[in-house]
Amino acid sequence: MIAYIDGKLTYKDPTYVIIDVNGVGYQIKIPLSTYSALPTGERCRLQTFLHIKEDAHTLYGFTTTAEKETFLLLISISGVGPNTGLMILSSLSVEEIQQAIVREDVRTIQQVKGIGAKTAQRVILELKDKIKKDALTDTASIPAAAHNTNRAEALSALVTLGFVKTVAEKTLDAIIKREGSNLSVEELIKFALKSS
Repeated sequence: MIAYIDGKLTYKDPTYVIIDVNGVGYQIKIPLSTYSALPTGERCRLQTFLHIKEDAHTLYGFTTTAEKETFLLLISISGVGPNTGLMILSSLSVEEIQQAIVREDVRTIQQVKGIGAKTAQRVILELKDKIKKDALTDTASIPAAAHNTNRAEALSALVTLGFVKTVAEKTLDAIIKREGSNLSVEELIKFALKSS
């Protein structure tokens, strides 16, 4: 098991990063919260989980232990794989997930793209005893960058997550018109995931 990766962040995308460790580049899938917290070109450390399948070994990375633990809890549920776990962590913060589970709020979990009523109910049923009532908070506010760059990065991430490009473009344009152009990439993607 690879517990963490510590090295220089050489490439950053809303869905994955590449971290150089002594000349070896590790490609690591990440949620949006991790994307927002990482500065490009600087040394960083990600808590990681190595998922092994017959045809692939995939690393998943998180800036906080709370994110990693929540991810591991989510993928322990039948029907919730690593990509779905990342989708949930990209749409909701760790605190929002914990509060939804404790309050048995099916609608909040069901807002995530690809999560139906039965899966949302299963998440709550299987995790409500494991999640403590005192939810952890470690969210950081990230200043927004240029509007066009954020829209392009959000579009790229949504297409990677399975959206049709034309639908994603219309959704992003509607969000920018409704919410304003000062949204971060993470905020744009979260709104898009909740509106689909």
